[in-house]
Amino acid sequence: MKVLFSVCLFFSAILAVSAAPLESGYALAPRSSASTEEKARAYMEARSRVIYAAKRYEKTPYKYGGMTSRGLDCSGLICISFKDALDVNLPRSASALYSWTEKTTIDKAQPGDLLFFRTSNSSSITHVALYIGGRNFIHSASDGPNTGVIYSSLDEQYWGRTYAGAGRAFPEAPSGSFSDNSFVTGGGKPGTKSAGRILFGAAFAPTWNSFLLGGEILRGFSSHLGISASLFNKRMTFGFELRPEYDRMLGVFRLPFTLSWKPNEKITVFAGPVLSFGDASITTEDGIRSYSGGTSWFGALGITAAPFTIKTSGGDFSPYLEAAWQNYYSNDSVMNLNADASAFLRLSTGLRFTRSLK
Repeated sequence: MKVLFSVCLFFSAILAVSAAPLESGYALAPRSSASTEEKARAYMEARSRVIYAAKRYEKTPYKYGGMTSRGLDCSGLICISFKDALDVNLPRSASALYSWTEKTTIDKAQPGDLLFFRTSNSSSITHVALYIGGRNFIHSASDGPNTGVIYSSLDEQYWGRTYAGAGRAFPEAPSGSFSDNSFVTGGGKPGTKSAGRILFGAAFAPTWNSFLLGGEILRGFSSHLGISASLFNKRMTFGFELRPEYDRMLGVFRLPFTLSWKPNEKITVFAGPVLSFGDASITTEDGIRSYSGGTSWFGALGITAAPFTIKTSGGDFSPYLEAAWQNYYSNDSVMNLNADASAFLRLSTGLRFTRSLK
């Protein structure tokens, strides 16, 4: 009996070591009674979600011990990606993740597997990355020409030289489930080949009295609802917005329809026609000053600056500053710079929410 018990214990240990750690125990895991095809789809979806979650942190700065959108180290990126995607808690260090995974080879590695590196003179595992296919991976780099969350390749001399092995968190997907470049080009729906993504955006911002002396500080509000497409590997975003605005100082409600362009994640430029409802006027010390031109084919032009983004599993939140030109002009022969500047320039501070639809 002792011999039989020892043999059973030995084979159980082998199975425990060789099995992928996330075969079960999380929300998206397939039922034990599921068919082979159902299990394969569930594991592929889990892999896809983890990769998509990791790609949302691109350009996040490196921070030793960091596991937030303000800074990530290499294992922090892996842990927060699995947490965001699957609500799963992983071991917190690169070496612990290496021990945790089911070992595989690079020729058998699939998107969603982990890659490990020895970047120091010791024999310890010191770096971990998330494999996305085609010998490419996403990781948080602490050194080199580019740091923070970036894409790299095993074909690069440094990473090829320091590569130590691959490991699976999920069971192996069926052969042919992923093409070599399924997740290399950025940002589409998990599991799809895409050069971009579709985004929904909404924002709300108070507008401020910046020029007219003696007026109330809060001038009104601006907002927008929009849809946009992130193209060219997420390098640029083009969109269309509906921007309802209320200007208490002018006594008007405005409805701009704008096209937008984002050259990067922080800056948005927009322009378009406007419908203006109400008689635009400003009360000054000299009396009421009236304005024309609110409704125009080119009635709005502005720029938005969002210095940082808070990423969550549900979407991105970005505080922002916005300056916009409005097509109002006065026919009064007497100049009033403060009133006229208030009429044709709007300043706002607000919060924007963005969510990927694809």
